[in-house]
Amino acid sequence: MSEPRIAVWHRDDLRVRDNAALAAAVADGRPCPVYVFDPQFYRSGMACDARLRFVHESLTDLAARYGDHGSDLALFHGDPEDVLEDLPVDRIYVNRSVTGRYGRERDERLFDRPDVRVLADDGIDWTDRARGDYDWSEQAEAYFERDPIRPPGRLSDNPLESETSVADVEREYGVEPEKVDVPEGGPSAGWTRLTGFADTITDYPGSIAPPAKAERNSSRLSPYLAFGCLTPRQVYRYLHRNAPAGTAREMFTSRLYWNRHYNQKLADWPGWMDRAVNPVYTGLFRGRHDPELVAAWREGRTGYPLVDASMRALQETGWLNFRMRAMCASFYTYILQCWWKVGADHFYRHLIDADAAINYTQWQSQSALTGVSPVRIYNPRKQVRENDPDGEFVREYVPELRAFPTEHLDQPEKAPLAVQDECGIRIGEDYPRPVVELEAHRERAREVFGRLADRAEEALSDPEIRRRASLSRRGGDRRDSERDETTSGGQSRLSEF
Repeated sequence: MSEPRIAVWHRDDLRVRDNAALAAAVADGRPCPVYVFDPQFYRSGMACDARLRFVHESLTDLAARYGDHGSDLALFHGDPEDVLEDLPVDRIYVNRSVTGRYGRERDERLFDRPDVRVLADDGIDWTDRARGDYDWSEQAEAYFERDPIRPPGRLSDNPLESETSVADVEREYGVEPEKVDVPEGGPSAGWTRLTGFADTITDYPGSIAPPAKAERNSSRLSPYLAFGCLTPRQVYRYLHRNAPAGTAREMFTSRLYWNRHYNQKLADWPGWMDRAVNPVYTGLFRGRHDPELVAAWREGRTGYPLVDASMRALQETGWLNFRMRAMCASFYTYILQCWWKVGADHFYRHLIDADAAINYTQWQSQSALTGVSPVRIYNPRKQVRENDPDGEFVREYVPELRAFPTEHLDQPEKAPLAVQDECGIRIGEDYPRPVVELEAHRERAREVFGRLADRAEEALSDPEIRRRASLSRRGGDRRDSERDETTSGGQSRLSEF
């Protein structure tokens, strides 16, 4: 009797190592690796071309890795439900994925099929969370401490033949990335970056908040984690075996736990992507939402140099360190007083490392929409003085201010006209004046949240809302963890890679 053909459906697990679905297929039959280019991923407008190219490079590398094992990756294009239905296979194995919106609905339909086996070895508890309170850390601890799943040995050739190619898909959808300094996709490039980071990890603590240093010294592993070129467990285990013990390694590996925690939050409740966790904040600032202010924020012309540099860096490179992401979200919600979801979607569209769980939970947390997070309003002027004191980052991404004196970069509009004339830069002409007045808008935001505070606290008396909104920390009490997340390592709710 011949071995059953088992399609291994790759999605955001673009690797052969530490892959539960592939390992199970090897044990149970003849693995037939498959990837389906889903038109929804291209037509939704929620993925920039540079992110699409990263995925395509990762698929090319994944196919090469399968070639090393004697197999190949079969590529198809179309609705995954239709494609998988037509495959000449006996079973379909797939790794469960944390997603929302379209992806979650698609998975719910497909996972009900009798020929589909769903595997999960990712640190996420997929059981019914409605049973009551829980400690996410036990699941995560066990995941990180287990050895990664070994790569397969020699595989049989894949009997499925590709019906399309990366080049065909790029032509059909006009994928022409314009961003610069985007990392190369694929597990091979991911491992190269991981090994390099392990050698320089001692530079990490001092490079978390300053954006210019973060571009150089943070791991930049986030896109490889987002698309499963590497798993959090692989990164954790490699660093604990190859990087020196100490503060730097502990700070970084704690972020891997936060990565799993925020993915757990989205697995528990998909509404993070669309609805305020605390219903009291539903539609907050939607009535005041000003498209012109949103456009100024998106395009980096708010008149606040570090906000503008950050938003232009996002547009140009598809990456931004956590502190600047948090500052820009804070500025958008509290100072511009615009509806959070439009800003969150903009970030998700442009980030190469876009992870729905991290992006949307962070936006809600930074916008204080949970009712448990403090109203933390970043001062963009202070952030210049503290995190870009020499103006390196501002001058890189806001070239019209390159000749502007460093001592005035935190508040260019206050520079004397004689100074502006001397450097040949007129504020209001060559660079915009602030689009809103910081102090007045900050106080107005505090007033708004102050008026809603009692109602928000009352809403948290609902156990389900409290579970959604609360955060936890391994090894600590929940209430302590909610304080700790804003102080540990000087960062707030960090999933910084």
